[in-house]
Amino acid sequence: MNGLYFINERISIGGRTREESITLQEQSIKKYLAEQNIQVITLNPYQLKEHYTVPHALLYDLRQENTLFDCLIYYSMQAVEDFIFTYPAKWLILKSYFNEVIMIDQLNDWNQPYAI
Repeated sequence: MNGLYFINERISIGGRTREESITLQEQSIKKYLAEQNIQVITLNPYQLKEHYTVPHALLYDLRQENTLFDCLIYYSMQAVEDFIFTYPAKWLILKSYFNEVIMIDQLNDWNQPYAI
């Protein structure tokens, strides 16, 4: 499987500092990637980090690539909710480039990732 992941560097999760929140998101996502054997793809050769931090940049790169990917992974609803509520149409377009959109913070009763 191949995929991309998003980390929101502007939020504070559960009272943590921003740096701790970034570390929490990154460690949790990387653990999930390793467990599920998901290969992270780099769309933009000029990208400084392995992950995306700006949904608009992700959407731009997806449009340039114009192909379907297995999954987009993010930590929690808090990481993407501002983008979803501010740009609902762009969120739907962004999701359309993936077979699955996985939020790893919430797991259902069968210990499977919750996807929206």
